Amino acid sequence: MCFVISAPSGAGKSTIANALRASEPQLQHSVSVTTRQPRPGEKDGVHYHFRTMEQFEYMASSGELLEWATVFGRGYGTPRAPVEAALEAGHDMVFDIDWQGHQQIRAALPDDVVSLFVLPPSLAELERRLHSRASDHIEEIARRMAAARDEISHWHEFDHVVVNKDLDRAIFEARAVLTSGRLKTRRQTGLAEFIATFGA
Repeated sequence: MCFVISAPSGAGKSTIANALRASEPQLQHSVSVTTRQPRPGEKDGVHYHFRTMEQFEYMASSGELLEWATVFGRGYGTPRAPVEAALEAGHDMVFDIDWQGHQQIRAALPDDVVSLFVLPPSLAELERRLHSRASDHIEEIARRMAAARDEISHWHEFDHVVVNKDLDRAIFEARAVLTSGRLKTRRQTGLAEFIATFGA
């Protein structure tokens, strides 16, 4: 399945997704394409596939991206081939993408998506977290806060919602959603063969 985690910037979607990856070795990570510059310590092909806007637009127009959007003047997208290969091989993938990406992935793979929206406890706490990251300029934080209300308005489009008041609790709840999705009868590969051993 595709486990999609979305949230306004600073609400904790990447932290929660990273915690799930660290504790679930079989959970594969979708490495997004972006046109933004690498932050300190980020490596191409590991954290993101860093591309020019021209390269990004070509990938989008040629169908190489499963979902894509331009956010704050930067392109972000999910390469299609690795996702389809992982699902075909029976692996689960986690995505930390925005609500637009969620809509596109759900439209492309309607039977394979389980989605989670992460809310901050308040807009004031969201702004405090953005300032504490110390990676964005004041103008960038203002843009992100302006966008947060619009992003939050899409909460009802998701299968599940978690309020990230306490990070450990939010990670626990996200893992519960992941486990529930995996235990859906239709997602358990090999289940019919296993049941056949009972002679049923």
